Amino acid sequence: MNVSGGNRKSRKRRGPMAEINVVPYIDVTFVLLIIFMITAPLVQTGVDVDLPQAEAEQIDVQDQIPVIVSIKKDGSFYLNVGGNDEEAETAIDEAILVERVSQVFRDNPKAQLYVRGDHEVDYGSIVKIMVELKKTGAPKVGLMTSPPPESP
Repeated sequence: MNVSGGNRKSRKRRGPMAEINVVPYIDVTFVLLIIFMITAPLVQTGVDVDLPQAEAEQIDVQDQIPVIVSIKKDGSFYLNVGGNDEEAETAIDEAILVERVSQVFRDNPKAQLYVRGDHEVDYGSIVKIMVELKKTGAPKVGLMTSPPPESP
């Protein structure tokens, strides 16, 4: 007599399952993707700068007006637009400097902007002024250096 009430043929014994459950891996991957998408923009800090090489060639400024911001070691700012030497010898305030540079870029968006600082100027001062100059609409802010002395 069959007490279980079922057919013996209908009850098959299940063997061990040989498949990997990938659902937890997909969940972990999705969480990591979201974390990286959120943190990636926060990691990108700094200012876009074209740093000069030690033995770089001189820049050709025939077609475009060069705008040169100089910083002396006492922290004073000087502006030279297109080779105007009289203006380059007068110290100006940071707010006036930013205003004049933004006016230059409103008139000529293809002008080239360079920062020239004394070697004793605090690095933070140079970065601060470069950030302010970048806000004026300048596509790039370059750093000027002196060529290395030639060795005999």
